[in-house]
Amino acid sequence: MTATVSPLAPKRFPKLSPLAGVRLADHECGIRYKQRTDLLLVEMAPGTTVAGVFTKSLTCSAPVLWCKDAAAKGSARLLVVNSGNANAFTGAAGVASVKRTVEKAAKVVGCKPSEVFIASTGTIGVALPDEKITENLEAVHKKLKEDAWERAAKAIMTTDTYPKGVTRTAVIDGVTITLNGIAKGAGMIAPDMATMLSFVFTDAALPHEVLQTLLSKGVQKSFNSITVDSDTSTSDTLLLFATGQAKNAKIKDASDKRLKDFKAKLNEVLLDLALQVVKDGEGATKFVEIRVTGAAGNGAAKRIGMSIANSPLVKTAIAGEDANWGRIVMAVGKAGEKADRDLLSISIGGIAVARNGEGVEGYDEAPVTAHMKGQNIVIEVDIGLGKGKGTVWTCDLTHAYIDINGSYRT
Repeated sequence: MTATVSPLAPKRFPKLSPLAGVRLADHECGIRYKQRTDLLLVEMAPGTTVAGVFTKSLTCSAPVLWCKDAAAKGSARLLVVNSGNANAFTGAAGVASVKRTVEKAAKVVGCKPSEVFIASTGTIGVALPDEKITENLEAVHKKLKEDAWERAAKAIMTTDTYPKGVTRTAVIDGVTITLNGIAKGAGMIAPDMATMLSFVFTDAALPHEVLQTLLSKGVQKSFNSITVDSDTSTSDTLLLFATGQAKNAKIKDASDKRLKDFKAKLNEVLLDLALQVVKDGEGATKFVEIRVTGAAGNGAAKRIGMSIANSPLVKTAIAGEDANWGRIVMAVGKAGEKADRDLLSISIGGIAVARNGEGVEGYDEAPVTAHMKGQNIVIEVDIGLGKGKGTVWTCDLTHAYIDINGSYRT
């Protein structure tokens, strides 16, 4: 964890109120870090349903494999998260580690092993000393309380510079619903569903199938539209838990009109957390929003946007406050989507710098330069071919990124 808080960080952690059916506790186990908490335990009420979205990495971690299977069963009672070690690329030892942790946790709480969810984040390829977790589970279980949200967010941090949280309220058929979420992530961020973990909790009563539909769709314009460094983690895990304690009317279909407000607020929670991850990008000094229009389709627009967002040349130009739109042209061209040089238009900070395949003659560079010196950068690209549009978010690439990752294991 770096000492300096990101200049893009929110001023404070939001006030997350207690959520019926959820209790949390953190603990210092010494897995890797010294004098800081590195274990999170979250217990949920019986009857809690769950949905999950996970990394598509073909070298995913043992905890991800466990959670994929457990989430398909749709029921949850416990979440166990450790920081400092990803338990990824650890072979049979990693699988056995998950099994030992799950079995001990299930025994402590008194639930089925399939209702225990495990997530690990940190160094890849190092055996997890899971005894440091299992021998502390009973102690941390005794510390569970309803109002430990900020402590929970801090316990799952690795190179993050600040804890990430968000809360919203929604209404389902006249019943007020609460949603609380926490996340961690700063590097290895290009979710494909960074090292990225996110957990959202609600007191709504919704079945697994409905939760899964809402989550799988909601992630597309949030976590799947961000990137820090183009690297998809082995551990990306996003879980949505619904405790059912709000006792709202039964809903069996995700298309039910009574879910309109809940769906909107869930999407707000997901986007807020995703953007907080980008704003904590390792070494980041600028938050970048890239809007693509006029593409052959929405999918094409998003892929073009990600090509721009992932370009080291674009990101270093932004870090250097250089409005080098030629690098944006390059990134559009390499995206592999339909594009025509002579139809392309680019704006930076709302100022047109290129139109119909060439630079705008005589444009005033002063406001563009002023925009590049700010912390929030907006790049707009019109492909000029169709109606496809999409927005993605990233950050700049500074030397601090090298400093952090060049010494990550030492």
